[in-house]
Amino acid sequence: MLHPSYTDLMKVVNQGVEEGETRIVNSRYSIVLATAKRARQLIDGQMPLVFAKDGEKPLSIAIDELNNSKIKIIAEEES
Repeated sequence: MLHPSYTDLMKVVNQGVEEGETRIVNSRYSIVLATAKRARQLIDGQMPLVFAKDGEKPLSIAIDELNNSKIKIIAEEES
């Protein structure tokens, strides 16, 4: 099970979005894509933006970074 939950992560990502504005993240799929992309960056050698315990998996670190607002998801503009 994912801790924090997808719902909690979506709230963190969408905080600061005014009521009536388009949300940055509307689905769990967006959370999965963003954390997977960040995990690949960590695997490729980028330094974690949060404290990481020895042996902690890159995906767990990426989720922690997102939950602590250390990384941001940027919505793509539709063409």
